[in-house]
Amino acid sequence: MTEPPSVHVPVLLDQVVAWLAPRPGQILVDGTLGGGGHARALAAAVGRQGLVLGIDRDPEAISAAKQRLIDLRVRPIQANFCDLPEVLKQLDIAVVDGVLLDLGLSSDQLADPKRGFSFDSPGPLDLRFNPLAGEPARRLVNRLSVEHLQQLFSSYGEEHYARRIAAAIVRQRRRRPIETSAELAALLRRSVPRVPGGGRIDPATRVFQALRIAVNDELKSLEIALRRIPACLRPGGRLAILSFHSLEDRRVKEAFRADERLRVLTRKPIRPDEPEVAGNPRSRSAKLRVAERR
Repeated sequence: MTEPPSVHVPVLLDQVVAWLAPRPGQILVDGTLGGGGHARALAAAVGRQGLVLGIDRDPEAISAAKQRLIDLRVRPIQANFCDLPEVLKQLDIAVVDGVLLDLGLSSDQLADPKRGFSFDSPGPLDLRFNPLAGEPARRLVNRLSVEHLQQLFSSYGEEHYARRIAAAIVRQRRRRPIETSAELAALLRRSVPRVPGGGRIDPATRVFQALRIAVNDELKSLEIALRRIPACLRPGGRLAILSFHSLEDRRVKEAFRADERLRVLTRKPIRPDEPEVAGNPRSRSAKLRVAERR
């Protein structure tokens, strides 16, 4: 059975390729393979003598990539990008020429109703990148105290109405458990005041972000990766990271500046231009930072 094409549009594709500057015969790592758009472009650049290791925690992304990218020198591997040293050791690869981490959510995941990433999904409130590992978001929502929920939404979502939202969730679950993403999103929209004229983002955005970060331990994985990945790069090799909110971008910026092994190449983050945002609204918050191994 042929895998349908990915609906995900790779963000800042041309800029990622330009900054990683891939050459024929090189070994590169796409640490967040997703729909394979970045990996496809990088594989075309390194050619048949090169190799792209496509890492992803999501088993469905790996399964799809094995079919979608079968014509290219891309090796899909199910793993967490923070475990790159172990992945390379298993493959008997000492160092690589470049690493890309795209920390955004794949449109393929958003489009899958059983994953719960879409606010209006009738499927279970899950939000795990690997559905076979960890605790789904609906369990957190239905068991954490008001105080813990408030802290989660405030710390990971930077949500100003964290206390109000946490209290509303606890009241709702006393009547019946919150099971689907659509249920939670509807509750959030009732609980948070909307700015006249629609100036505020969807009230579900920050809470879903916080829950997703929590169930996938995303910030911890990023912090570990920022410590470990530079050692996997050859001198002159580059690390490019696409982030989509301040919690990620702040960690990337500070780690790049503090790591003596790295030379920062992007004084300010690269942002998508207006035509890209118009064609792919999900790219609007993207920031690309690049550093080079000394």
